[in-house]
Amino acid sequence: MIRLLIVGPPGSGKGTQAAAIADQYGVPAIATGDIFRSNIREGTDLGLRVKEVVAAGDYVPDELTNALVDERLHEDDALDGFLLDGYPRTIDQVTFLDELLARRGQDLEAVILLIVDTDEVVRRLQQRSSEQGRADDSETAIRHRQEVFMHETAAVIDHYRERGIVIEIDALGSVDDVAARISAGLASRGISPS
Repeated sequence: MIRLLIVGPPGSGKGTQAAAIADQYGVPAIATGDIFRSNIREGTDLGLRVKEVVAAGDYVPDELTNALVDERLHEDDALDGFLLDGYPRTIDQVTFLDELLARRGQDLEAVILLIVDTDEVVRRLQQRSSEQGRADDSETAIRHRQEVFMHETAAVIDHYRERGIVIEIDALGSVDDVAARISAGLASRGISPS
């Protein structure tokens, strides 16, 4: 099984590609947002803590995010492989994940970094906005989210680059073209579908 991380700015097609990778490689796609919502919905102790933090408009702290991810990665479907989406976002989370995997005798095999042109993302998201009537996709808001993403993830990406496991993927083009680039990038590291 494989252990992967997918990283990409809003509008890069990350969610679409994550689902395809999970299906193709037979691993669960694990998004922190989904974990948060699931725990809130189920009323777990951690979920209640997340709900309180989110209701106050704050970011979920690393300690709580780490606890939720730790719990999720101990579920049967994720013991031998997974694709993480949206985690880790900070160096403290990277350290936690490294230690968690080391206790299992495992490590991340690759980080898929989706690269997009900001102007193209603006165009793409504004088109989606007009099709779906989303008010949160103004050009200013989109560009701000791109800047926040780059600021938040730069250190994490640099950390994994130093380890030599980042695969940069041009995320512009059709869904199938991007998926083919991801498969080729993984294959170049000796990672193939199960």
